[in-house]
Amino acid sequence: MLGQKLIHPIFRIVSEESEKLGYRTFVVGGFVRDLFLKRSSKDVDFVTVGNGITLANAVNKRMKNTNLSVFKNFGTAQIKTKDWEFEFVGARKESYDRNSRKPVVEDGTFEDDINRRDFTINTLAVSLNSSNYGELIDTFNGLEDLREGIIKTPLDPKTTFSDDPLRMMRAARFATQLNFKIEKSTFNSLKSEVNRLSIISQERITDELQKIIMSPKPSIGFKILFDTKLLHEFFPELVALQGVEVREGKGHKDNFYHTLQVLDQICERTENVWVRWSAILHDIAKPPTKRFVPGEGWTFHGHEDKGSRWVKPIFRRMKLPLGEPMRKVKNLVKLHLRPIALTKESITDSAVRRLIFDTGEDLDDLMILCKSDITTKNKKKEQRFQANLVNVEKNIAEVEERDRIRNWQPPISGDDIMKLFGIGPSREIGTIKTALKDAILDGHVNNEYDDAYNFVLEKGKELGLQQK
Repeated sequence: MLGQKLIHPIFRIVSEESEKLGYRTFVVGGFVRDLFLKRSSKDVDFVTVGNGITLANAVNKRMKNTNLSVFKNFGTAQIKTKDWEFEFVGARKESYDRNSRKPVVEDGTFEDDINRRDFTINTLAVSLNSSNYGELIDTFNGLEDLREGIIKTPLDPKTTFSDDPLRMMRAARFATQLNFKIEKSTFNSLKSEVNRLSIISQERITDELQKIIMSPKPSIGFKILFDTKLLHEFFPELVALQGVEVREGKGHKDNFYHTLQVLDQICERTENVWVRWSAILHDIAKPPTKRFVPGEGWTFHGHEDKGSRWVKPIFRRMKLPLGEPMRKVKNLVKLHLRPIALTKESITDSAVRRLIFDTGEDLDDLMILCKSDITTKNKKKEQRFQANLVNVEKNIAEVEERDRIRNWQPPISGDDIMKLFGIGPSREIGTIKTALKDAILDGHVNNEYDDAYNFVLEKGKELGLQQK
């Protein structure tokens, strides 16, 4: 019996109001699953053999400091408190048309409602009825699958996935979040029904993908998506990274599995989803930039620049935000080789200043990406590479403390330069601004007004401009 684990007072209120209405009501799905997994959950689904909106209204009248939302078109209602969300829905059954994932919904029995659920671990239910309050209802042996760590559909998996293809993405997501295995026939049906994903909107696919990316080890989900060819349906650029070509006995690393390792490693360092996206996309343009140089081996020159240019079309297609998140990912992809390059030469203050200036507010995230981009299996090499990056960080800290370059603006603005020479926006003004920036970053001009002013005057004279 699980009654003692239903600690929120709403559970008893739902039970009592259901009794008054003559309804049978149950807690179902993720909340029950998470009780057994000992995972914190404050998102609760109630299924009642009756009218979910009527029950929600009755329950809400007995509670304080709540917000009730009713969705008549869907026959559902939601009660929100400060920390909890409670969904109410009447038991239903569904039937599907082959060309749509939108089901025809009808009132149904509790058994009908359980039958329509995606995976056995989500069919677990707890009775709120007075006759057996707190009793576990386990129609499809979901508790055993939960203990065994198995993702399995309650009914025929081909029908389950064909009816609602988003469940295929959810299978990969749950396997990733819970570190579970997908049962064989369920896995095979992911492969056989892969083309059905085409009827799902990109927004919903991306929502599931984001949940995979935000899990502790996203590579689990990406490998499932790749092996079932689900990934091929919506992310061909990532699929194209897979494979190794060998010529003259020289091969290159498999950039798909390298990318997944970088992603897993970056997840140990940050929970920022956009920094995690930078790991996914940092080598995305390696396939079209791959060249073989006889006697030397494989090169991928310019993949960072091309990859940065690919970020926007990928974000647009994936329905990801095109504002600040995209800017950050573009910048990190473009610059991800720069700190590593600084470890291979004697570091000049000029090079460090330029890195700080070009990276701006993304500098800390760039160093996280670079540290995560080390995937050698040679432990001594890895320690040396990481130590080199630590030295780069020390140099950055020293230069930044002295020169204050991060988010830096020149001591003389473009408006100041135009007023100085009495002209409007022009090629000459742009040339002077660029020259001043380069001179300060290269250390030829001090980062202060007087030195900058004198430099601008001299540069203006060279361009034939007169001070006003």
